[in-house]
Amino acid sequence: MNNTSQEYDKVIAICRTLFINKMKDYGSAWRILRLPSLTDQIFIKAQRIRSLQQNEVRKIEEDETGEFIGIINYSIMALIQLEIGVVEQPDLNVEEATQLYDTKIKLTKELMENKNHDYGEAWREMRVSSLTDLILQKLLRVKQIEDNKGKTLVSEGIDANYQDMINYAVFALILMNFKK
Repeated sequence: MNNTSQEYDKVIAICRTLFINKMKDYGSAWRILRLPSLTDQIFIKAQRIRSLQQNEVRKIEEDETGEFIGIINYSIMALIQLEIGVVEQPDLNVEEATQLYDTKIKLTKELMENKNHDYGEAWREMRVSSLTDLILQKLLRVKQIEDNKGKTLVSEGIDANYQDMINYAVFALILMNFKK
């Protein structure tokens, strides 16, 4: 029997710790990033994952783990920016940013649990490379929505796409047996 909720929480705990430690190092400098900048940062990470999955030769000895963590944390930052807006100067302390992080991940986990129930944990039969491709597809959708000034006719909004990217990245880390 799989325990997706516990596995999810373990992955997020590692991501959250990194987020907090980076907040201690850099403060909330990320608060100045506009959504397209965050989207592009996530895109770079997803492209690197895809390259690592396709290339036999690696010039930097790192695996996809750190990039999936980056996708999770940058997507949470994007969700925060969507809610409270972009600023000209860093304005959040560690505690405030962590509270926002926790709120966004709680909502995202609830979405995962609902979809996971309806889809019967189908992601467990997927390849990590397919999850990478789905993240890239979501990024292309977000870029298009951004180009359309946030307007959609019949599709879910930017926030749902960021949440899906978080969940796909968590699934990939679970499938990779990520433990730290």
